[in-house]
Amino acid sequence: MAVVTAKSADFLRDRSPGGLPGPRRARWGPSADNVLRYARPRNGERQMEFVGIVGSLRAGSLNRQVALTAADLCAPGTRLTLYEGLAGLPYFEHDVELAGPPAPVLELRARLAAADAVLITCPEYAAGMSGVLKNALEWVVGGGELVDKPVVVVTASPAVTGGERARAWTTETLRMMGADVLPESMSVPKAGTRLKDGRVADETLRGQLRGVLAAMEAAVLRRAAQREE
Repeated sequence: MAVVTAKSADFLRDRSPGGLPGPRRARWGPSADNVLRYARPRNGERQMEFVGIVGSLRAGSLNRQVALTAADLCAPGTRLTLYEGLAGLPYFEHDVELAGPPAPVLELRARLAAADAVLITCPEYAAGMSGVLKNALEWVVGGGELVDKPVVVVTASPAVTGGERARAWTTETLRMMGADVLPESMSVPKAGTRLKDGRVADETLRGQLRGVLAAMEAAVLRRAAQREE
């Protein structure tokens, strides 16, 4: 497995997207339709742990509501918990990283390292990802916690585009970092009309989120199988 060290962080930040290979995928494994049957823990096996990162600090964020709905929709044996420390991260500074990352950064890295997969929900700001999310990802480059990690990006927006430009930018950044960004990543247009009481009410969208979770589970199983080969 490739490891991104702090010394190589600047190299990765400056390298063009074409300079790194795309995410590697196994050609076999359980389908999304069947993965729930295979992924459930048996005989005391631990459950799958997913971490959700919401790229907005607003309490009523559409993307937060989408992430909370995804957490509600996890099947038995899988748990998704939200990382709530985004506002406490200092601005990224490479000299500080080399001297020793501060405690909030170490907590973020530890959460991501322990996660089997990551769900990122992000709004679109100025045709890109939010500044707080970009700052968090900058702190993770030097740690390598997302290298080969299954990641799904969901952008929810009141616009008809669904925040597609933010999703494209976030995906490019994650792939540069070596993350395995799954094709089930999606944009949610007109998100405000599909939410109610802090959760996704639209049944079509709820079904799509279940598919996202199933794809994350399948990717975790493929990764585990590759490690055993």
